[in-house]
Amino acid sequence: MRLAPLTAAAAACALLLSGTACLSGTAHAAPYPIRDRDLTANKLYRAGELQTSSCPEEEVQPGDVEAAKRYLTTALDCLNTAWGAYFKRARLPFRKARIGFVTKPRRFCQASWGEAAAVYCPQERRFLVLLDDNLLDDPSDLYLFNLAAHEYGHHVQLLTGIERAYQRHPYRNKKELYEQLRRVELQAECLGGVFVGSVWTSLDRTSRDWDELMRITRASGDEQFKVRSHGKGRTIAAWLDRGRRAKDPRACNTWTAPSAKVS
Repeated sequence: MRLAPLTAAAAACALLLSGTACLSGTAHAAPYPIRDRDLTANKLYRAGELQTSSCPEEEVQPGDVEAAKRYLTTALDCLNTAWGAYFKRARLPFRKARIGFVTKPRRFCQASWGEAAAVYCPQERRFLVLLDDNLLDDPSDLYLFNLAAHEYGHHVQLLTGIERAYQRHPYRNKKELYEQLRRVELQAECLGGVFVGSVWTSLDRTSRDWDELMRITRASGDEQFKVRSHGKGRTIAAWLDRGRRAKDPRACNTWTAPSAKVS
């Protein structure tokens, strides 16, 4: 079973800072505890659970790029429908996300690709998925589905103003910067879990499938990289599982979580 590829630090900076330098934050205000209400008390957290909906998976065989495109496009349709309904209930403006595909890494969103399996670009409201041999080695697990849900989590952050508030939030050093990067990434992972939980009964999956995704996730954390920009594998898995169980974006408020919970 292949391990899930994870965005490396350089790709994380391009993804989350939209092309700005990774150390461009200001230090004029105390960064912690985080008091920006666009982060800590966003309207995203106030509309309850994502409504249960149906999103049957398309079949994908190993190495089948065209089938993977259909699979992910179908998943995106489900994501747009589910989150669109939630935004309407929350009285938040909504715009659909778009998806694209590449089979080789290339520059995207004004940055080199890095080691990402997928990259969301705020300026385009679109994410690209790298359909390479690694990703399609064994697409029978839930990783591909969760990948789309995670990238859509970044779209939710953009639409709700969380991404913008994150960019303006101060930090005093690299340690604080990377903690904020982890808060962004872990929230997106949790929001992905919220969606998975809302469509779980339609996926024709068992608890073993979820356990396998947890295993892949735990093996795909910052332990593999020099920069701690996404979280330890067990931390990522914890936030993903938290979102799936709650099915409520309120459970994904990483901005009020203790530092130990976003390590």
